[in-house]
Amino acid sequence: MSDRQTRVRGFAARAGGWSARHRWAAIGIWVLFVVLAMGLGSAAGRVDVKDSDQIKGETRTAAKIVEDAGIEEPAGETVLLQSKDGRLKATDAEFRTAVDAVVRAVDGTGRVTDISSPYDTKTISADGRSALVQFDMRGDADTAGERVEPVLKAVEEVQRDHGALRIEQIGGASMMKTFDDAFGDDFKKAEYSAVPVALGILLIAFGALVAALLPVLLAITAIMATMGLMGLISHVMPMSDTANSVMLLVGMAVGVDYCLFYLRREREERAAGRDAQTALRIAAATSGRAIVVSGVTVCVAMAGMLFTGIAEFEAMGLASLMVVAVAMIGSVTVLPALLSLLGERVDKGRIPFLSRRRRDGGGSGGAGGSRFWTAVLKGVLARPVVSVVVACGALLAIAAPALGMKTQNLTLDQEFGDSLPIVQTYNRVNEAFPGGSDPAEVVVKADDINAPEVRDALAAFRERAVSSGASRGPVEIKLHDEQNVAFVYVPLVGGSDLDKAGASLDKLRDEVRPATLGKVEGVEAPITGQVAGSEDFNDQLVGSVVPVFVFVVVFAFVLMLLSFRSLTVAVTSIVLNLLSVGAAYGILVAVFQHGWGASLVGAEGVGAIVSWLPLFLFVILFGLSMDYHVFVVSRIREARLRGRSTKDAIAHGVVTTAGVVTSAAVIMVAVFAIFGTLSMQSMKQMGVGLAAAVLIDATIIRGVLLPAVMALLGERNWYLPRWLDRLPDLTHDEAPEAVVGRPARDEDGEPEPLRV
Repeated sequence: MSDRQTRVRGFAARAGGWSARHRWAAIGIWVLFVVLAMGLGSAAGRVDVKDSDQIKGETRTAAKIVEDAGIEEPAGETVLLQSKDGRLKATDAEFRTAVDAVVRAVDGTGRVTDISSPYDTKTISADGRSALVQFDMRGDADTAGERVEPVLKAVEEVQRDHGALRIEQIGGASMMKTFDDAFGDDFKKAEYSAVPVALGILLIAFGALVAALLPVLLAITAIMATMGLMGLISHVMPMSDTANSVMLLVGMAVGVDYCLFYLRREREERAAGRDAQTALRIAAATSGRAIVVSGVTVCVAMAGMLFTGIAEFEAMGLASLMVVAVAMIGSVTVLPALLSLLGERVDKGRIPFLSRRRRDGGGSGGAGGSRFWTAVLKGVLARPVVSVVVACGALLAIAAPALGMKTQNLTLDQEFGDSLPIVQTYNRVNEAFPGGSDPAEVVVKADDINAPEVRDALAAFRERAVSSGASRGPVEIKLHDEQNVAFVYVPLVGGSDLDKAGASLDKLRDEVRPATLGKVEGVEAPITGQVAGSEDFNDQLVGSVVPVFVFVVVFAFVLMLLSFRSLTVAVTSIVLNLLSVGAAYGILVAVFQHGWGASLVGAEGVGAIVSWLPLFLFVILFGLSMDYHVFVVSRIREARLRGRSTKDAIAHGVVTTAGVVTSAAVIMVAVFAIFGTLSMQSMKQMGVGLAAAVLIDATIIRGVLLPAVMALLGERNWYLPRWLDRLPDLTHDEAPEAVVGRPARDEDGEPEPLRV
């Protein structure tokens, strides 16, 4: 046997073999790792992303000034008093009595400070029928939602005594409490329901309780270990609750999938008559290798989020990367040990009807393959050109709406619709006081904030902000003398209309500020606030699209090239994944922007895609799509190396993996669809986008387009130019009982049929 014919054992095969021989040691090491990670992470605590790290630009500069000055901005609250029928005005005695009652009620709670009457601050609407009582919550703004309930009750009591007026509270603390009450439990239930949903699908797939429990246990332990690691890593790169939720989502999906791939292959080999040791060795060398290739590719895709420069994205990317890496390592180390330990007992807890269906070949896969996919493949391989044209046409048609995608940071009413009373209050405040609920905030820092020239510049800014048309006022100035910092609050013309409010913000930044505060030497005046933060976020996001896209695509291409030693496989994998992502974008735009079928998912009237979602989906989907691609193509290449023709290898590879790919896809779709049931539109969009993309990827892409394209390419599937021969060879262990080699080449450099 020549050197070229010598079988090379890769990491997955070596790890699986060692674990099977030292099963108690492997299990003990894994348990110790999980316990240590959780313990150390809990002891270290988690450092969360700070406001000054969130976004670059003026928003970050303003947050840094506030942090360096040690100023704790309190949670501001507002009580809207508004005539219900339009007859009462703020100058009427009954209206004044209600205002005084609100001031006394909120002051009497002892939870608030700096109460201001609308008659002092001139916060009375232009029509005179609405007024605002404003105050701050005492204590830390981040926990103000936990202390605001007595204030809300006090305002409700005043409302009961004044039926002619609408008296409603809104602000940072009250919104925090309302959202936590309405969606906190909902979101947690969605996360926790992923486990029983996955377990139920696995019970159907395996027909045995023990076999179904293994993937879920691996996913849960991988998530637990990653949560601990996140605590440790957060001291270097801060984390967040959002990153934790995304990590749970990705961890459950890939953790179950990887274990499912491995376990199904081991079962298949045993069903084919091989002894337990041989079956486990083959599973380690084949599915184990596919898991490693897929895991590394997913990790690379997730790493793309580190190029955004947005702290929240960086946290999500790193957390997802870690959970995928942990799940991958667990799948190729502790899982072989568990399978070796359990042996035939992995089929304990059989469910009679389901286990009988498995043995009769009526399930979703197995050694005999899937009848449904066998029938589909027969038609696809008989007419590959028609299949490619139809599948590509369908995907391009689905993706077409994405060409008109409109992205923005969703307003409160877009995010939650009319499902919460506080949303209606938000809209009323914005209607009566445009921009008043979300004013621009100018953070002014000077060597001496009380210097005459600074005072004059602040006054000029206040006057010009209104005269320029950027604001209708009132413009409020709040001084912090000791820190030489001033806050200027400017209600923007446009209110909740982000396009109009953005134009007002640009006028402040480009015209008003340079003509006033910009003329004073040594003065910094970055402008922040919700509208400013949205603009800065979008600017940074747009700037990161190209580097993230290039990084993910190039590195995925290189990994596929090295893993399959085929330029053709690398190119087709990238193209097919891009088609899958494009189709997901099209579905998102059709449903959430154009409203086609929006009532089915509770998304009426949104009219836009949340700005962070397209880039997030691209990174996540590009990584997850590689799961199925690597698994299917690895099986096709393995069959080719065993001596089958390319066409037979395609049929064998797709049909024999159809069951596990279908089961894995159903689990992913179910887990992602859970998030599509939440009331928050951003979470709903994320869940629907991910679920739709995985469904398309596992059916149209892997079941029709991939085999049709490979059938058309024939032996060109394994093409590798001579000048790329020097690249590292990562094609280990595809055929554990056959010779692993590269295709020989004829005189023209074309690959000859593989023989073993």
